[in-house]
Amino acid sequence: EKGKDADRDLKFVDQMLVSLRQQFPVDDSRIYVTGFSNGANFTYLLWAERPRVFAAYAPVAARILPSVHLKEPKPVLHVGGTADHQIQFADQKEAIEAARRANGALGKGEACGRYCTLYESKSGAPVMTVIHGGGHIYPLDVSQTIVAFFKRYSLTPASPGA
Repeated sequence: EKGKDADRDLKFVDQMLVSLRQQFPVDDSRIYVTGFSNGANFTYLLWAERPRVFAAYAPVAARILPSVHLKEPKPVLHVGGTADHQIQFADQKEAIEAARRANGALGKGEACGRYCTLYESKSGAPVMTVIHGGGHIYPLDVSQTIVAFFKRYSLTPASPGA
């Protein structure tokens, strides 16, 4: 949640990235974020607060909290379960719709595999959903889908004067 505990989680991520860059060669154009449940909610917060740090986002079983406002189009893959009783599916649908609005991905959507729908956008930031019939779970096979999604996107360097 934005502002909670003086944004310590956001500051932690910022510091973690500084530390990783000091220890490893990091391709800043290919940093991604995914999370499950509370971590997925945080994924949406990172989109809202750090849109120029991460190339794409993949929340699994997430809602968008009222303090979170998506301002910049970013590729996102939202995974959710229609029988989720911890993060109600209606709340997940609201998050997906907020992502679609932020990305300008307002069309009908096209099937992209089992349980998968892709909403393209003119901004180049699609919204992909994987909606399964299960509850509050991290589906075993979804990591492959997330990695494949991430590989499609990178940050483009800002043009001079931008």
